[in-house]
Amino acid sequence: GMIRSALVIILIVLMVYLADRSVERYLADKGQERTRLHTLRAVIRFAIQAVGVLLILLVIIGAPQQTTTFLGLATAGITVAMKDFIVAFFGWFVLMGKNGLRVGDWVEINGVAGEVVEINLLRTVLLETGNWTETGHPTGRKVAFVNSYAIEGHFFNFSTSGQWMWDELHITVPTNQDPYPLLDSIQSAVTKETESNAAAAEKEWQNAASNYKVSSVSAAPTVNLRPTPVGVEVHVRYIARAKERSAIRTRLNQALVELLHHRGVEHTESMSAAK
Repeated sequence: GMIRSALVIILIVLMVYLADRSVERYLADKGQERTRLHTLRAVIRFAIQAVGVLLILLVIIGAPQQTTTFLGLATAGITVAMKDFIVAFFGWFVLMGKNGLRVGDWVEINGVAGEVVEINLLRTVLLETGNWTETGHPTGRKVAFVNSYAIEGHFFNFSTSGQWMWDELHITVPTNQDPYPLLDSIQSAVTKETESNAAAAEKEWQNAASNYKVSSVSAAPTVNLRPTPVGVEVHVRYIARAKERSAIRTRLNQALVELLHHRGVEHTESMSAAK
């Protein structure tokens, strides 16, 4: 009986090995995305090995007399002991869905913002970046999250195919200058710089919104005035691609500084002429 059991165990191990190699060869011929292929391979290999271990245990221990009771207790014990693992496993299916995450998306999970660099069976790995309202540059740190957040918590995905984000610039106009002529010049400068981005963002948002039958948001830049004790504060809000955000802000800052300088020179010349 021991020899027969040993032979059955060897046969099960051989079958698991052959099934694993067959899956490896089959998936190697598929031209799928590398991350998805790696995750799918891990899921299938885990399932095959789990079935093999279960069959070996049945050979060693034998079939239980009270199968229903045994399976119920075993299922309850496994569920309690592996609750986090099970939730993370099903969270991966949520993340792989239509409204889930993809490698390269810019997201925020549990207050940590970054770019998705890896989505495994149990964990999501981000390349952390700075605050969205600041630079948004990588910090050099990788942050890993258990996939249970997809079911028990929530996440923010800032990405469409163009990865559009809103940005703001603040300009203070001194009290001795009229802000309204400057307002038109700022509006023209910002519109010229972001016109192509605004059109592309509106088109993408319109396509995305049509699936949910909601109105699309305008991507046109806005310029607002706010009074302060030291003058009038001009708030410029515009759309930009996430990866081009820093470069666009630099160009706009330079253009607006030149505009303020030009207006300041004109104001000084007009005051001199009046005197």
